[in-house]
Amino acid sequence: MTDTHALLYWLIGAIVILGAAFGAVIAARGRRMPGDHVFRASRWSRGNHLFPAQVAVNATEVVQYVPGWIGKREHTIHMAHVSSVDISTNLFFSNVVIETSGGSDPVRCHGHRKHDALEMKRLINEFQSAYYKGGPRGNV
Repeated sequence: MTDTHALLYWLIGAIVILGAAFGAVIAARGRRMPGDHVFRASRWSRGNHLFPAQVAVNATEVVQYVPGWIGKREHTIHMAHVSSVDISTNLFFSNVVIETSGGSDPVRCHGHRKHDALEMKRLINEFQSAYYKGGPRGNV
């Protein structure tokens, strides 16, 4: 075997290993967040091709989870600090903006189905009503 063949086999092996590692990263980043009410953006929407963002709504908070190549970004808003939910529907997907009363950055979610966007808003309204009637009641 010549040096050229050895180099070629080494390059093919390196490409296979890198491809497997890349596939493992993509598979790991595509996992669903735990929880009953988790909404995942479509991979066909802006900014969600490789790592789709997810939004979890529960009785006490709204969490936006955005995975990346290395690490992740989580933006949490307590249910008492949600001031408004704005939904804009486009031809294929809906965008949701969840504003806070504290002045921090809003949660911006792109690429959700219209039904999911409306369900997010309904859950937030329901959990807020339960919260202000006497504290969080658990999952609805």
